[in-house]
Amino acid sequence: MSKIVGVFESRERAREAIEALEAEGFSEDDLSIVARQQEGQEGGGQDSGDLTADITQGAAWGGGLGALGGLLAGAGALAIPGIGPILAAGPLAAGLSGAVAGGVAGGLIEMGIPEEAGQQFEEDVKQGRLLAIVETEEDDQVGRVERLLEEYGADEIQSYR
Repeated sequence: MSKIVGVFESRERAREAIEALEAEGFSEDDLSIVARQQEGQEGGGQDSGDLTADITQGAAWGGGLGALGGLLAGAGALAIPGIGPILAAGPLAAGLSGAVAGGVAGGLIEMGIPEEAGQQFEEDVKQGRLLAIVETEEDDQVGRVERLLEEYGADEIQSYR
């Protein structure tokens, strides 16, 4: 199983990347997102809307788009010590809810991502970046996922087998 992690500054670009991955056949079982809930934002901003508010209003990132709608409908807000409120969806969300004390890094480590990388990704979330994690069992899909994440503006892309 391979895990590909894309780090996005722009929530809009991350949304576009997730939609493109869905169009390529990836499902809510393959995709995870995690982002820090931003204080004082009510949505409506191009890049910085409150994802939790979007989800509760049923408008999350183009809600109703097949697996993407399902992925975000299952999103939940968690309070992570040292980070604050975050929004997580997909397979990573289950790991985070069971290991809140371990933070984002702990959930990523449980997914098979090395500890040092998990710590860096947690720092990215603390800084307001969004993580998109794609899991695939097929090695030939790794390059395709990396290209899509790059095409849609991921600032960093890392793959783990």
